Amino acid sequence: MSIVKFLKSKLSRNPSPTMAATKIKIIPNPHYQKSGTKSYVHLMRKYGFHPTKEGPYTIGTVMRQTGRQYTDKPIGGRVHARQVLQKKSIDTNEVGEVGADDVQNDSMYLAQIGIGTPAQNLNLDFDTGSADLWVWSTKLPSATLSENKNHTVFDPSKSSSFQNKAGSTWKISYGDGSSASGTVGNDDVNIGGVVVKGQAIELADTLSAQFASGAGDGLLGLAFGNINTVKPAAVNTPVENMITQSDIPKTAELFTAKLGSWRDTDEPDKGESFYTFGFIDQDTVKASGEDIYYTPVDKSQGFWMFDSTSATVNGKSIARASNKAIADTGTTLALVDDSTCKAIYDAIEGAYYDTNSQGYIYPTNTALDKLPVVSFAVGDKQFVVQKEDLGFAEAKSGYVYGGIQSRGSMDMDILGDTFLKGIYAVFDIGNTRFGAVQRKELHQNLSAPPQ
Repeated sequence: MSIVKFLKSKLSRNPSPTMAATKIKIIPNPHYQKSGTKSYVHLMRKYGFHPTKEGPYTIGTVMRQTGRQYTDKPIGGRVHARQVLQKKSIDTNEVGEVGADDVQNDSMYLAQIGIGTPAQNLNLDFDTGSADLWVWSTKLPSATLSENKNHTVFDPSKSSSFQNKAGSTWKISYGDGSSASGTVGNDDVNIGGVVVKGQAIELADTLSAQFASGAGDGLLGLAFGNINTVKPAAVNTPVENMITQSDIPKTAELFTAKLGSWRDTDEPDKGESFYTFGFIDQDTVKASGEDIYYTPVDKSQGFWMFDSTSATVNGKSIARASNKAIADTGTTLALVDDSTCKAIYDAIEGAYYDTNSQGYIYPTNTALDKLPVVSFAVGDKQFVVQKEDLGFAEAKSGYVYGGIQSRGSMDMDILGDTFLKGIYAVFDIGNTRFGAVQRKELHQNLSAPPQ
């Protein structure tokens, strides 16, 4: 069965504009192949940080000559220094380019939305670390479309409500040279029964190999609109438009995320994963046995950023003065400062930093009671990382790549799925705050992921 047919069978729902807001079911991408190193390189590309630990991948500076005006030759003109992602041979120290196969370009989770009239259903990566809503479109070159037939491609000519946004363009580009870009239009978007009128849709007309290799049909950004890439003027995100159009209640200008796992199929919630828009799932809150804890968000950089000034490892507190963290559903790992990272793996017998993997690894056969209890502060409250999520993927034989790794030169933590799977997260835009409750599980499943 193709990826598109599989996802449509799991996510099939043809939303109508009269539907009330409901949960948007998300499922793990069945074609997603876990790789710790590739996921780490993806984060280097996404956030542009310099690694502070040895490994094959780094950020280097190259000089590029633009060429004189009216020529297509790289001679004359201005010389620019550019930061690029590079791969270094451990044996020879030779530096080369980073290829598409070196980076995790796929999404672990996908969810379905409807765009246009009648609705065209696409499976997107919901990402709280970015603010663009871009999709595969019929504007892409025929070669790109013919080589990637598993995608649902949005066709604006088949939507009676689509309007071109003349003069507007968008572009996402990373240090490894990968990019996606195109034009912009406005159309109606149905997200879990909430219909956003005239939402800006970024139509891809160019995708590099890295962007084209994933299973999703695009991305829906859930960060704040000040980091949207549309030019000459940024556009509102779908959630910002839900608020301005009063599509969701004034008392619930928010969305929530619950990221389950195949490991949780024998838990009471069966590992259910979903997003909600405009309401909080009270059954999930009740199951936690706690009230939602909220902390203020600093949105100045466009991210869901909050104070995280301490962590614990087996009950021992680690002070992290002035430390900040962001909640990013588009990130699989959790990245923290080197000192905290070392303290975590010092608590696991046989764990060490592996230069070839560019990350901490530990023995696959580590027993549950030998894994540390690790928590990170959200505001003034600690939230525990589930032990089953401390290991992310197989590394070399007999070892697992840790789900928590070094944030390199960044001055903030990135709390991705490794952390978020342990909580029910509330992204409260109306009150500029982030909320969380600890998810309760009956037991931890350390078995290897299915192949």
